[in-house]
Amino acid sequence: MDGPEIETLFTRSDGAYLFARWGRPIVPVVFGVEDTTLAVVKGVVEAVVALAGHQMAETDAELGANLMLFFLTDWAELRDVPRLGDMIPDLEALTYRLEAAGANQYRSFRFDAGGAIKAAFVFVRMDADLAEAPAEVLALSQMVQVILLWSDQAFKTRAALVTVGEAIALRAEIAALIRAAYDPVMPRVAHDPSHALRLAARMGLAGQGVNT
Repeated sequence: MDGPEIETLFTRSDGAYLFARWGRPIVPVVFGVEDTTLAVVKGVVEAVVALAGHQMAETDAELGANLMLFFLTDWAELRDVPRLGDMIPDLEALTYRLEAAGANQYRSFRFDAGGAIKAAFVFVRMDADLAEAPAEVLALSQMVQVILLWSDQAFKTRAALVTVGEAIALRAEIAALIRAAYDPVMPRVAHDPSHALRLAARMGLAGQGVNT
């Protein structure tokens, strides 16, 4: 991927370039799944975090858990989750908007003082289409979309996942971009589109096996 291609993935619908990655170790918690599925989801979270070269932890000093993944059958269920409204502004109104739109997923982020990601909330309503998808595919799709703050337009024309034989995997170029984004020399937050050129350069160096 070149600079202009990467730029589109972080340019929002209002024309602003905004990139952010996690600024603290990720502490996941999963709601609404059976134990066997829980192990699959957590395994995918660990794999994507390892891909990025980021860290996980047992607890977050400020929030306890900072990546919350909810799997539900109806948006109304969220209105009954204790204290969730303290973390998601206007939660009740949001659930009604999601119902009206027929949405099957929603993600919300929280940021630290510097603009890096400090928490993410993932909500997946298991409609007929999603219910047929393997748990690892659902988890991978959601985890890729919260490991970075992508544009609200990202992946509308280029899917993050691809079919490889009978399996679903992360596109190689998206995996390389995630690794580049978490390179220690790269900033946690960026607002200038020139950042996309730096990402492209890091991807090129990684492809050549160059360490700097």
